[in-house]
Amino acid sequence: MTRHEKRNLRVGLIFISPWLAGFILMSLYPLISSGYYSLTDYSVLSKPVYTGLDNYRELMRDELFWQSLWNTFYFAALSIPINLVSAILLAVLLNFDLPGKKIFRTVYFLPSLVPMVCLGVLWQWMLNGQMGLINQMLSPLCDAINAVLGTSVNPPNWLADPAYAKLGLVLASMWGVGNAVVIFLAGLQDVPRALYEAAEIDGCGFWRKTVHVTLPIISPVIYFNGIMGLIGSFQVFAVPYVMTNGGEGPGRSLLFAATYVFNKGFQAWSMGYACAIALILFVIILVLTLLASYVAERHIYYAGK
Repeated sequence: MTRHEKRNLRVGLIFISPWLAGFILMSLYPLISSGYYSLTDYSVLSKPVYTGLDNYRELMRDELFWQSLWNTFYFAALSIPINLVSAILLAVLLNFDLPGKKIFRTVYFLPSLVPMVCLGVLWQWMLNGQMGLINQMLSPLCDAINAVLGTSVNPPNWLADPAYAKLGLVLASMWGVGNAVVIFLAGLQDVPRALYEAAEIDGCGFWRKTVHVTLPIISPVIYFNGIMGLIGSFQVFAVPYVMTNGGEGPGRSLLFAATYVFNKGFQAWSMGYACAIALILFVIILVLTLLASYVAERHIYYAGK
């Protein structure tokens, strides 16, 4: 390494040192310490006592842990595709050159700035079975169905029925779709106009241009938003915790893995057990991210390749 290269290396390390310090203190150290504490009996108020793999053995027999994982997978399987499709549709619509489009873009983005706690309180009232806005909107539809078919369909009691609790949470998660919409809008600006013109010459309509031109070009953006949605859905905590007033929902239908980590670590003061759950959750997210990357690799288009 030449003197000039060594100097550039030192300068580079100096510039990234704030990030390195934050990464070591806020990410690497907590990860390593969680791995250690997961092998101990640790209640925060006393010294950790090494117990080997006892926490993991207990996890394998813990029905609440498996239920929390099932709820998390169920929520992720519903929310990720729904939010992705909704964000793409909104971005395509907002990309048209229409009067007031900047206002509409702002309106759709603003809800994503609402803090999670406020979002939980807001949707707690919107999903209320008796006075909620969602059911007020569904009531006329249910009345029309009952009048035509002679049935007795009623709006669901979202937060009191295990069959609808997670569906209500999926609706609440769509409130923050504005972040993904903005990223998709940025990706849409990179689609070459010449490709649209060539497709029009070949007789392609709007739908075929979207499927065969737009979606392949923005596939890296779809991949990025999909991965971020995957990570976020497996870390869901604040909104269901606030919506259930710190509970677990009807029939524990809103008990998620992150909620179970909090309950064990900060309510039962079993920090070693909580670290074991958190580490397993980390491994699951890592494996799913790598798997998604492997599957998506052959379907992603990069202009430079």
